[in-house]
Amino acid sequence: DLPEIKKKARSEVAGIIFEDKAGFRQDPTFHRPWSRVGDKPQVAQFKKRKGIKVLGCVDIEDLEFKFGFEEVLESRSYIAFLESTVSQFFESNRRIHYIQDNASYHKDGEVWLWFKENRRWIEVYNLPSYCPELNAAERLWKYTRNEGTHNRYFETVDLLQDQLTEIFYNLNKDTTNIKNQIGSFL
Repeated sequence: DLPEIKKKARSEVAGIIFEDKAGFRQDPTFHRPWSRVGDKPQVAQFKKRKGIKVLGCVDIEDLEFKFGFEEVLESRSYIAFLESTVSQFFESNRRIHYIQDNASYHKDGEVWLWFKENRRWIEVYNLPSYCPELNAAERLWKYTRNEGTHNRYFETVDLLQDQLTEIFYNLNKDTTNIKNQIGSFL
């Protein structure tokens, strides 16, 4: 229950972090294609179907977004993300309340061991299954797709990654965008 988590976080002067993962494809995802009335939209098909997986988390107090690119999402890559990225939120002796979905690798024993070893700094909450509307990070994925990947083809995966990096960098540069996307969670 987010209001209860917020209340607890305020009493501890702690942060609230939402985590999620997303996949972005090199070939275009079409959003609102158009054509003349009565004609079916003509869409070129590309043979390249490679993509990028992104782990991301947003601090709804400081309006900060952190991310990491992964080839495979599984417990080892998730722990690496926790160690390299999430731990930055509590490096300044700040406790965090960490909200994640129910991805299978979130439930792995090694992941929960990492959480247990870091329980001084992190309290973990799992969202109910199939409830993306309860995850603030989902709003940033939607923004990213609308602003940078819908209706666009990327010749290489590196160009796609460059585009995503630029969007994420700009989110942190002007946190108004983050605030606008996750406003209902504030």
